[in-house]
Amino acid sequence: MSFFEILRFAVRGVTANKLRSALTMLGVLIGVGAVILLVAVGNGSAKQITDRIAALGSNTITVQSTSRGGSSSTAITVEIANALKDPVLAPDVKSVSPVVTASTTLTYQGADHSVQQFLGSYPTYFVATNTPVGRGATFSAADVDRGRRVVVIGQTVAEELFPDTDPIGKELTAGGALFTVVGVLREKSSSSGFQDANDVVVAPLTAVQQTLTGYGAVSSVIVEAASSAKVSAAEAQVATILDQRLKVATTGTGSRVGSGAGSAGRGGSGSGSSSSPYRIQNAAQLLETQTETAQTFTVLLGAVAGISLLVGGIGITNIMLVTVTERTREIGIRKALGAPRRVILTQFLAEATMLSLVGGGLGVAAALIGSQFTIVGVTPVIVPSSIVLALGVSVAIGLFFGSVPASRAARLRPIDALRYE
Repeated sequence: MSFFEILRFAVRGVTANKLRSALTMLGVLIGVGAVILLVAVGNGSAKQITDRIAALGSNTITVQSTSRGGSSSTAITVEIANALKDPVLAPDVKSVSPVVTASTTLTYQGADHSVQQFLGSYPTYFVATNTPVGRGATFSAADVDRGRRVVVIGQTVAEELFPDTDPIGKELTAGGALFTVVGVLREKSSSSGFQDANDVVVAPLTAVQQTLTGYGAVSSVIVEAASSAKVSAAEAQVATILDQRLKVATTGTGSRVGSGAGSAGRGGSGSGSSSSPYRIQNAAQLLETQTETAQTFTVLLGAVAGISLLVGGIGITNIMLVTVTERTREIGIRKALGAPRRVILTQFLAEATMLSLVGGGLGVAAALIGSQFTIVGVTPVIVPSSIVLALGVSVAIGLFFGSVPASRAARLRPIDALRYE
Protein backbone atom coordinates (compact mmCIF):
# COMPACT_ATOMS: atom_id res chain seq x y z
CA MET A 1 0.00 0.00 0.00
CA SER A 2 1.40 3.36 -1.05
CA PHE A 3 1.79 6.36 1.26
CA PHE A 4 -0.98 8.24 -0.58
CA GLU A 5 -3.40 5.35 -0.03
CA ILE A 6 -2.52 5.41 3.66
CA LEU A 7 -3.27 9.14 3.74
CA ARG A 8 -6.57 8.54 1.98
CA PHE A 9 -7.57 6.00 4.64
CA ALA A 10 -6.46 8.48 7.33
CA VAL A 11 -8.61 11.24 5.89
CA ARG A 12 -11.57 8.85 5.73
CA GLY A 13 -10.99 7.92 9.37
CA VAL A 14 -10.85 11.56 10.50
CA THR A 15 -13.99 12.55 8.60
CA ALA A 16 -15.96 9.48 9.70
CA ASN A 17 -16.96 11.29 12.90
CA LYS A 18 -16.85 14.98 12.03
CA LEU A 19 -18.08 16.37 15.37
CA ARG A 20 -15.57 14.38 17.40
CA SER A 21 -12.72 15.36 15.10
CA ALA A 22 -13.80 19.02 15.18
CA LEU A 23 -13.83 19.10 18.98
CA THR A 24 -10.39 17.50 19.09
CA MET A 25 -9.01 20.06 16.65
CA LEU A 26 -10.66 22.81 18.71
CA GLY A 27 -8.48 21.87 21.68
CA VAL A 28 -5.33 22.16 19.54
CA LEU A 29 -6.66 25.39 17.97
CA ILE A 30 -7.08 27.00 21.38
CA GLY A 31 -3.65 25.86 22.51
CA VAL A 32 -1.77 27.06 19.41
CA GLY A 33 -3.75 30.31 19.19
CA ALA A 34 -3.16 31.05 22.88
CA VAL A 35 0.58 30.44 22.62
CA ILE A 36 1.03 32.68 19.58
CA LEU A 37 -1.28 35.45 20.81
CA LEU A 38 0.01 35.62 24.38
CA VAL A 39 3.62 35.66 23.20
CA ALA A 40 2.60 38.43 20.79
CA VAL A 41 1.10 40.40 23.69
CA GLY A 42 4.36 40.02 25.60
CA ASN A 43 6.35 41.16 22.58
CA GLY A 44 4.00 44.11 22.06
CA SER A 45 4.40 45.17 25.68
CA ALA A 46 8.19 44.94 25.36
CA LYS A 47 8.10 47.01 22.17
CA GLN A 48 6.02 49.74 23.80
CA ILE A 49 8.41 49.88 26.76
CA THR A 50 11.41 50.04 24.43
CA ASP A 51 9.85 52.80 22.33
CA ARG A 52 8.94 54.83 25.40
CA ILE A 53 12.39 54.62 26.98
CA ALA A 54 14.13 55.18 23.66
CA ALA A 55 12.01 58.32 23.23
CA LEU A 56 13.69 59.76 26.32
CA GLY A 57 16.89 59.97 24.32
CA SER A 58 20.22 58.26 24.68
CA ASN A 59 21.74 61.21 26.56
CA THR A 60 19.28 61.44 29.45
CA ILE A 61 20.20 60.69 33.06
CA THR A 62 17.67 60.36 35.87
CA VAL A 63 18.62 61.03 39.49
CA GLN A 64 16.35 59.89 42.30
CA SER A 65 16.71 60.21 46.04
CA THR A 66 16.50 56.98 48.02
CA SER A 67 15.90 58.85 51.29
CA ARG A 68 12.48 58.60 52.84
CA GLY A 69 11.00 61.95 53.83
CA GLY A 70 11.58 65.39 52.37
CA SER A 71 13.24 66.80 55.55
CA SER A 72 16.14 64.33 55.47
CA SER A 73 19.59 65.86 55.21
CA THR A 74 20.26 63.61 52.23
CA ALA A 75 17.09 64.45 50.29
CA ILE A 76 17.64 66.06 46.89
CA THR A 77 16.24 69.58 46.87
CA VAL A 78 15.88 72.16 44.10
CA GLU A 79 19.08 73.86 45.28
CA ILE A 80 21.05 70.61 45.02
CA ALA A 81 19.52 69.90 41.62
CA ASN A 82 20.53 73.34 40.33
CA ALA A 83 24.05 72.75 41.57
CA LEU A 84 24.39 69.92 39.06
CA LYS A 85 24.48 72.53 36.28
CA ASP A 86 28.00 73.64 37.03
CA PRO A 87 30.18 74.55 34.02
CA VAL A 88 33.34 73.85 36.04
CA LEU A 89 32.48 70.68 37.97
CA ALA A 90 30.07 69.30 35.34
CA PRO A 91 31.14 70.53 31.89
CA ASP A 92 29.36 67.63 30.14
CA VAL A 93 25.94 68.43 31.63
CA LYS A 94 23.78 70.34 29.16
CA SER A 95 20.63 70.93 31.24
CA VAL A 96 19.12 70.04 34.60
CA SER A 97 15.38 69.74 35.23
CA PRO A 98 14.22 69.04 38.80
CA VAL A 99 10.80 67.38 38.86
CA VAL A 100 8.09 67.31 41.52
CA THR A 101 5.05 65.09 41.10
CA ALA A 102 1.55 65.22 42.55
CA SER A 103 -1.82 63.65 41.88
CA THR A 104 -4.88 65.88 41.85
CA THR A 105 -8.29 66.44 40.31
CA LEU A 106 -8.65 68.96 37.49
CA THR A 107 -11.90 70.88 37.03
CA TYR A 108 -13.21 72.89 34.10
CA GLN A 109 -16.80 74.17 33.89
CA GLY A 110 -18.22 71.33 35.97
CA ALA A 111 -16.15 68.59 34.32
CA ASP A 112 -13.71 66.70 36.56
CA HIS A 113 -10.69 64.59 35.65
CA SER A 114 -8.16 62.98 38.00
CA VAL A 115 -4.52 62.89 36.97
CA GLN A 116 -1.75 60.92 38.66
CA GLN A 117 1.01 62.86 36.94
CA PHE A 118 0.83 66.58 37.68
CA LEU A 119 4.47 67.51 37.14
CA GLY A 120 6.36 70.64 38.04
CA SER A 121 9.66 71.31 36.30
CA TYR A 122 11.69 73.69 34.11
CA PRO A 123 11.23 74.41 30.38
CA THR A 124 14.27 72.22 29.70
CA TYR A 125 12.18 69.21 30.80
CA PHE A 126 10.37 69.11 27.45
CA VAL A 127 13.59 68.83 25.44
CA ALA A 128 15.41 66.49 27.82
CA THR A 129 12.52 63.98 27.95
CA ASN A 130 11.60 64.35 24.26
CA THR A 131 8.13 65.64 25.15
CA PRO A 132 7.27 68.10 22.36
CA VAL A 133 4.26 70.40 22.34
CA GLY A 134 1.74 69.76 19.58
CA ARG A 135 -0.34 72.92 20.00
CA GLY A 136 0.37 76.18 21.77
CA ALA A 137 3.70 76.63 23.55
CA THR A 138 5.62 75.63 26.64
CA PHE A 139 6.09 77.88 29.64
CA SER A 140 9.28 79.94 29.97
CA ALA A 141 12.03 80.37 32.54
CA ALA A 142 10.38 83.66 33.51
CA ASP A 143 7.18 81.74 34.32
CA VAL A 144 9.19 79.52 36.65
CA ASP A 145 10.90 82.48 38.33
CA ARG A 146 7.59 84.29 38.92
CA GLY A 147 5.59 81.17 39.81
CA ARG A 148 3.02 81.76 37.08
CA ARG A 149 0.21 79.26 37.10
CA VAL A 150 0.28 78.01 33.53
CA VAL A 151 0.11 74.39 32.36
CA VAL A 152 0.82 72.23 29.36
CA ILE A 153 -1.62 69.32 29.23
CA GLY A 154 -1.52 65.89 27.60
CA GLN A 155 -3.91 64.68 24.90
CA THR A 156 -6.01 62.62 27.32
CA VAL A 157 -6.52 65.60 29.64
CA ALA A 158 -7.49 67.76 26.67
CA GLU A 159 -10.04 65.20 25.47
CA GLU A 160 -11.56 64.71 28.92
CA LEU A 161 -11.89 68.37 29.95
CA PHE A 162 -12.11 70.13 26.57
CA PRO A 163 -13.84 67.68 24.20
CA ASP A 164 -15.50 70.33 22.05
CA THR A 165 -13.29 73.37 22.46
CA ASP A 166 -9.73 74.55 22.02
CA PRO A 167 -8.06 74.34 25.46
CA ILE A 168 -5.43 77.00 24.72
CA GLY A 169 -6.10 80.03 26.90
CA LYS A 170 -8.73 78.29 29.04
CA GLU A 171 -8.47 78.14 32.84
CA LEU A 172 -8.76 74.94 34.83
CA THR A 173 -8.68 74.37 38.57
CA ALA A 174 -6.07 72.17 40.26
CA GLY A 175 -5.56 71.99 44.01
CA GLY A 176 -7.91 74.92 44.51
CA ALA A 177 -5.85 77.18 42.23
CA LEU A 178 -6.52 78.40 38.70
CA PHE A 179 -4.06 77.43 35.97
CA THR A 180 -4.12 78.73 32.39
CA VAL A 181 -3.56 76.20 29.61
CA VAL A 182 -0.78 77.41 27.29
CA GLY A 183 -0.10 74.24 25.33
CA VAL A 184 -1.09 70.66 24.52
CA LEU A 185 1.55 67.94 24.32
CA ARG A 186 1.97 65.85 21.19
CA GLU A 187 0.36 62.44 21.56
CA LYS A 188 2.57 59.62 22.81
CA SER A 189 2.20 55.86 22.83
CA SER A 190 1.71 54.40 26.31
CA SER A 191 4.55 52.39 27.81
CA SER A 192 2.14 49.78 29.16
CA GLY A 193 -1.47 48.87 29.19
CA PHE A 194 -1.96 50.26 32.71
CA GLN A 195 -0.64 53.83 32.47
CA ASP A 196 -1.66 56.45 29.93
CA ALA A 197 1.39 58.44 28.85
CA ASN A 198 -0.93 61.22 27.62
CA ASP A 199 -2.70 61.64 30.95
CA VAL A 200 -0.20 64.18 32.25
CA VAL A 201 0.06 67.87 33.13
CA VAL A 202 3.32 69.85 33.23
CA ALA A 203 3.56 73.23 34.98
CA PRO A 204 6.31 75.53 36.28
CA LEU A 205 8.09 73.98 39.25
CA THR A 206 7.47 76.91 41.56
CA ALA A 207 3.74 77.00 40.78
CA VAL A 208 3.32 73.31 41.61
CA GLN A 209 5.28 73.73 44.82
CA GLN A 210 3.10 76.67 45.85
CA THR A 211 -0.20 74.89 45.25
CA LEU A 212 0.33 71.12 45.55
CA THR A 213 3.63 69.74 46.85
CA GLY A 214 5.22 72.32 49.11
CA TYR A 215 8.91 73.22 49.11
CA GLY A 216 10.43 69.90 50.18
CA ALA A 217 12.51 67.45 48.21
CA VAL A 218 12.03 66.89 44.49
CA SER A 219 10.79 63.58 43.10
CA SER A 220 13.62 63.25 40.59
CA VAL A 221 16.10 65.22 38.51
CA ILE A 222 16.34 64.86 34.73
CA VAL A 223 19.91 65.56 33.59
CA GLU A 224 20.66 65.98 29.89
CA ALA A 225 24.22 65.22 28.84
CA ALA A 226 25.91 67.27 26.15
CA SER A 227 25.86 64.23 23.84
CA SER A 228 25.25 60.50 23.96
CA ALA A 229 29.03 59.94 23.94
CA LYS A 230 29.38 61.98 27.15
CA VAL A 231 26.68 60.27 29.21
CA SER A 232 29.17 58.30 31.31
CA ALA A 233 31.28 61.40 31.96
CA ALA A 234 28.22 63.45 32.89
CA GLU A 235 27.02 60.66 35.18
CA ALA A 236 30.35 60.64 37.02
CA GLN A 237 30.34 64.43 37.33
CA VAL A 238 26.78 64.43 38.71
CA ALA A 239 27.74 61.73 41.24
CA THR A 240 30.74 63.80 42.39
CA ILE A 241 28.61 66.90 42.98
CA LEU A 242 25.94 64.90 44.79
CA ASP A 243 28.58 63.32 47.04
CA GLN A 244 29.82 66.79 47.99
CA ARG A 245 26.37 68.30 48.52
CA LEU A 246 24.90 65.34 50.40
CA LYS A 247 28.14 64.84 52.41
CA VAL A 248 28.46 61.25 51.27
CA ALA A 249 31.60 59.62 52.68
CA THR A 250 33.65 57.54 50.27
CA THR A 251 35.31 54.45 51.72
CA GLY A 252 38.63 53.04 50.64
CA THR A 253 36.90 50.62 48.26
CA GLY A 254 35.04 53.41 46.51
CA SER A 255 31.69 52.74 48.19
CA ARG A 256 29.54 55.66 49.21
CA VAL A 257 27.86 55.93 52.58
CA GLY A 258 25.39 58.72 53.35
CA SER A 259 24.07 59.88 56.67
CA GLY A 260 20.55 58.99 55.58
CA ALA A 261 20.86 55.51 54.18
CA GLY A 262 18.74 54.66 51.17
CA SER A 263 18.06 51.47 49.24
CA ALA A 264 20.23 51.69 46.15
CA GLY A 265 23.55 53.00 45.04
CA ARG A 266 24.89 55.04 42.20
CA GLY A 267 24.13 53.67 38.77
CA GLY A 268 21.01 51.84 37.62
CA SER A 269 22.97 48.64 37.34
CA GLY A 270 23.50 48.60 41.08
CA SER A 271 27.04 49.94 41.38
CA GLY A 272 27.98 51.78 44.53
CA SER A 273 27.09 51.09 48.13
CA SER A 274 23.60 49.92 49.02
CA SER A 275 23.51 52.77 51.60
CA SER A 276 24.00 55.57 49.09
CA PRO A 277 21.23 58.20 49.42
CA TYR A 278 20.66 58.53 45.68
CA ARG A 279 20.29 56.48 42.53
CA ILE A 280 21.44 57.42 39.03
CA GLN A 281 20.05 55.74 35.94
CA ASN A 282 20.49 56.47 32.29
CA ALA A 283 18.20 55.50 29.42
CA ALA A 284 20.36 52.52 28.43
CA GLN A 285 20.18 51.07 31.93
CA LEU A 286 16.45 51.61 32.13
CA LEU A 287 16.03 49.95 28.74
CA GLU A 288 18.08 46.92 29.79
CA THR A 289 16.12 46.47 33.01
CA GLN A 290 12.73 46.88 31.38
CA THR A 291 13.67 44.57 28.50
CA GLU A 292 14.67 41.80 30.89
CA THR A 293 11.39 42.19 32.76
CA ALA A 294 9.38 42.12 29.53
CA GLN A 295 11.20 38.99 28.34
CA THR A 296 10.42 37.21 31.60
CA PHE A 297 6.79 38.27 31.26
CA THR A 298 6.66 36.93 27.68
CA VAL A 299 8.17 33.58 28.65
CA LEU A 300 5.66 33.26 31.50
CA LEU A 301 2.75 33.97 29.17
CA GLY A 302 4.04 31.45 26.64
CA ALA A 303 4.45 28.78 29.34
CA VAL A 304 0.91 29.30 30.61
CA ALA A 305 -0.45 29.07 27.06
CA GLY A 306 1.67 25.96 26.45
CA ILE A 307 -0.34 24.16 29.13
CA SER A 308 -3.49 24.48 27.02
CA LEU A 309 -1.58 23.05 24.05
CA LEU A 310 -0.56 20.08 26.22
CA VAL A 311 -4.20 19.56 27.20
CA GLY A 312 -5.10 19.52 23.50
CA GLY A 313 -2.50 16.78 22.94
CA ILE A 314 -4.01 14.69 25.73
CA GLY A 315 -7.36 15.10 23.99
CA ILE A 316 -5.84 13.66 20.82
CA THR A 317 -4.65 10.59 22.74
CA ASN A 318 -8.09 10.10 24.24
CA ILE A 319 -9.90 10.38 20.92
CA MET A 320 -7.46 8.12 19.07
CA LEU A 321 -7.78 5.43 21.77
CA VAL A 322 -11.54 5.54 21.35
CA THR A 323 -11.09 5.35 17.57
CA VAL A 324 -8.85 2.29 17.82
CA THR A 325 -11.38 0.59 20.08
CA GLU A 326 -14.26 1.33 17.70
CA ARG A 327 -12.34 0.11 14.66
CA THR A 328 -10.87 -3.05 16.14
CA ARG A 329 -12.74 -5.35 13.73
CA GLU A 330 -11.70 -3.18 10.79
CA ILE A 331 -8.07 -3.49 11.89
CA GLY A 332 -8.44 -7.25 12.21
CA ILE A 333 -9.89 -7.59 8.71
CA ARG A 334 -7.13 -5.46 7.18
CA LYS A 335 -4.41 -7.44 8.96
CA ALA A 336 -6.07 -10.74 7.92
CA LEU A 337 -5.95 -9.52 4.31
CA GLY A 338 -2.23 -8.95 4.61
CA ALA A 339 -1.84 -5.34 5.80
CA PRO A 340 1.57 -5.12 7.52
CA ARG A 341 2.02 -3.63 10.97
CA ARG A 342 3.76 -0.50 9.66
CA VAL A 343 0.74 0.36 7.47
CA ILE A 344 -1.64 0.26 10.45
CA LEU A 345 0.84 2.21 12.56
CA THR A 346 1.37 4.86 9.85
CA GLN A 347 -2.38 5.29 9.25
CA PHE A 348 -3.25 6.05 12.87
CA LEU A 349 -0.19 8.27 13.28
CA ALA A 350 -1.30 10.14 10.15
CA GLU A 351 -4.79 10.61 11.59
CA ALA A 352 -3.43 12.01 14.88
CA THR A 353 -0.97 14.28 13.05
CA MET A 354 -3.71 15.47 10.71
CA LEU A 355 -5.91 16.46 13.64
CA SER A 356 -3.11 18.40 15.30
CA LEU A 357 -1.88 20.01 12.06
CA VAL A 358 -5.31 21.23 10.95
CA GLY A 359 -6.10 22.42 14.46
CA GLY A 360 -2.72 24.18 14.61
CA GLY A 361 -3.31 25.89 11.25
CA LEU A 362 -6.69 27.15 12.43
CA GLY A 363 -5.05 28.30 15.66
CA VAL A 364 -2.52 30.34 13.68
CA ALA A 365 -5.34 31.95 11.70
CA ALA A 366 -7.22 32.76 14.93
CA ALA A 367 -4.06 34.32 16.44
CA LEU A 368 -3.45 36.45 13.33
CA ILE A 369 -7.02 37.73 13.52
CA GLY A 370 -6.75 38.39 17.27
CA SER A 371 -3.51 40.32 16.80
CA GLN A 372 -5.41 42.98 14.89
CA PHE A 373 -7.07 44.10 18.12
CA THR A 374 -5.65 45.86 21.18
CA ILE A 375 -5.48 43.61 24.24
CA VAL A 376 -5.35 45.29 27.71
CA GLY A 377 -4.00 48.39 26.02
CA VAL A 378 -1.23 46.51 24.20
CA THR A 379 -0.97 46.03 20.44
CA PRO A 380 0.23 42.42 19.90
CA VAL A 381 3.39 41.96 17.84
CA ILE A 382 3.52 38.50 16.26
CA VAL A 383 6.97 37.07 15.66
CA PRO A 384 7.17 34.60 12.73
CA SER A 385 9.33 32.27 14.81
CA SER A 386 6.49 31.83 17.32
CA ILE A 387 4.19 30.68 14.50
CA VAL A 388 6.73 28.13 13.23
CA LEU A 389 7.42 26.95 16.78
CA ALA A 390 3.72 26.58 17.66
CA LEU A 391 2.99 24.65 14.44
CA GLY A 392 6.03 22.45 14.97
CA VAL A 393 5.00 21.70 18.54
CA SER A 394 1.44 20.89 17.43
CA VAL A 395 2.74 18.38 14.87
CA ALA A 396 5.10 16.90 17.44
CA ILE A 397 2.21 16.60 19.87
CA GLY A 398 0.17 14.76 17.22
CA LEU A 399 3.01 12.30 16.64
CA PHE A 400 3.81 11.85 20.32
CA PHE A 401 0.30 11.55 21.69
CA GLY A 402 -0.85 9.56 18.66
CA SER A 403 1.94 7.02 18.96
CA VAL A 404 0.35 5.17 21.89
CA PRO A 405 -3.02 4.43 20.21
CA ALA A 406 -1.26 3.79 16.89
CA SER A 407 1.06 1.24 18.50
CA ARG A 408 -1.89 -0.39 20.21
CA ALA A 409 -3.68 -0.75 16.89
CA ALA A 410 -0.58 -2.13 15.17
CA ARG A 411 -0.04 -4.76 17.89
CA LEU A 412 -3.54 -6.24 17.62
CA ARG A 413 -3.56 -9.87 16.56
CA PRO A 414 -5.91 -10.50 13.61
CA ILE A 415 -7.71 -13.37 15.34
CA ASP A 416 -8.34 -11.29 18.50
CA ALA A 417 -9.49 -8.31 16.46
CA LEU A 418 -11.95 -10.39 14.43
CA ARG A 419 -13.44 -11.86 17.62
CA TYR A 420 -13.91 -8.38 19.19
CA GLU A 421 -17.54 -7.37 19.77
